[in-house]
Amino acid sequence: MGKTKINESFKRVKDRNEKAFVPYIMAGDGGLEVTQERIEFLERCGVTAIELGIPFSDPVADGPTIQAAGIRALQQGTTLAAVLNHLQAHPREVPLILMTYFNSIFSYGIEKFVQDCDEAGVDGLIIPDLPIEEEHLITGELGKKDIALIRLAAITSPEDRIKEIALRTEGFLYAVTVTGTTGSRTSFHDNVETYLSHLSQSCSVPVLAGFGVSTPDHVRHLTNYCDGVVVGSKMIELFQQRQFAEIEQLVQSAKDIHTLN
Repeated sequence: MGKTKINESFKRVKDRNEKAFVPYIMAGDGGLEVTQERIEFLERCGVTAIELGIPFSDPVADGPTIQAAGIRALQQGTTLAAVLNHLQAHPREVPLILMTYFNSIFSYGIEKFVQDCDEAGVDGLIIPDLPIEEEHLITGELGKKDIALIRLAAITSPEDRIKEIALRTEGFLYAVTVTGTTGSRTSFHDNVETYLSHLSQSCSVPVLAGFGVSTPDHVRHLTNYCDGVVVGSKMIELFQQRQFAEIEQLVQSAKDIHTLN
């Protein structure tokens, strides 16, 4: 299904006058069976899509919480091949997006990676260390399988760069709301509202705010200016603490009807 599955999921959210909620979890953190339990729980919560991180030894975009989850997953023996094999054996209703670094893809073999993603039912990819100048290394293969390449926009990027990223992105645009790496925060960049509003006006696909989103108040505030949120570090923390009710509350906070303040 690929891009079509992602697009349909976002359309259903919009038709219900809700906002999108995409949680991030680390594949293999606690083992792949635990990952499967978390995917099934998030599906029951009614998330829009799930972003599944692949553990990597040098995760340049990740803050301490996600780095620690990646280390735990690597210690469990989690590999990219094992994750794709597991996903192929466990189909899902909700769109699934892999977040991985390009070194892992290159080592795996680009053509084989895309083929195995397709067979595993992967609908989209986020590759944070792949600049748009180098995307040609993989976009041809992704186009054959209709797998979305979801781009990230930085709040510090110049206007021409943001326009090009917004034009190229598929599925949704991942709007980074802070400077630095991932992790729960109490505040965002001073210009975040203007930045998100501008992206939403200039992008033909949904815009989701990510990095630092950790409370229902964050979700409700940021989604006044964009189409939804990605929640990563806080999601990992809540699963570690077995705070399932709090996870449900976070997801539910995106389902409220929103009006621009």
